[in-house]
Amino acid sequence: MQILSLESVDSTQRYLLDALKEGTHTSPICITAKRQESGRGSRGNSWSGLDGNLFFSFAIARDELPKDLKLESSSIYFTYILKELLAETGSSLWLKWPNDFYLGDKKIGGAITNLYKDELICGIGLNTKVSPEGFSKLDIEIENETLLEHYFDILKNPPPWKKIFSNYEVEFVKSRSYFTHSGETKLSLENARLLDDGSIECDGQRIFSLR
Repeated sequence: MQILSLESVDSTQRYLLDALKEGTHTSPICITAKRQESGRGSRGNSWSGLDGNLFFSFAIARDELPKDLKLESSSIYFTYILKELLAETGSSLWLKWPNDFYLGDKKIGGAITNLYKDELICGIGLNTKVSPEGFSKLDIEIENETLLEHYFDILKNPPPWKKIFSNYEVEFVKSRSYFTHSGETKLSLENARLLDDGSIECDGQRIFSLR
């Protein structure tokens, strides 16, 4: 995985997508920045990017990923791999369905995944150093560069979706105190049932992560 480090960018994901469309970069590649001015969050929201936190987006061909990984499972897959890596170094962060990093009851980051041709593009923001008001930051000390290096080492030989899902399924209970959205509708996860493709059944609806 080639890693291109920038001082500042509006959005690492937007920068990477434009580069792929223009042919100036090809996958596998990661774009990271010390400062992100207008990162993308869930449902069109912005993600506040304070200096020093971790902002990166990467592109990887779908045929380089496990054959049992479905597109709708990709946000859980990429975020939970990062969650497990940080847990190995002592962090207590957890993953709220389907793509938000939490520490206790405070959000500290999240991910958004898109498909461009046969490439999956995943953008991740994580408060590793500082946090905006109302949010929190990582509970361990780790350099962003070190974290990226170890993360992409794992993706050189990516684990099967089934293994990641079996671990996440145990942790899903923590999401039951929270809500998710289906379109403009806010739904409680209290009685949601997690299905083996990463989708949930909630209030009679089957909901996929579309980001």
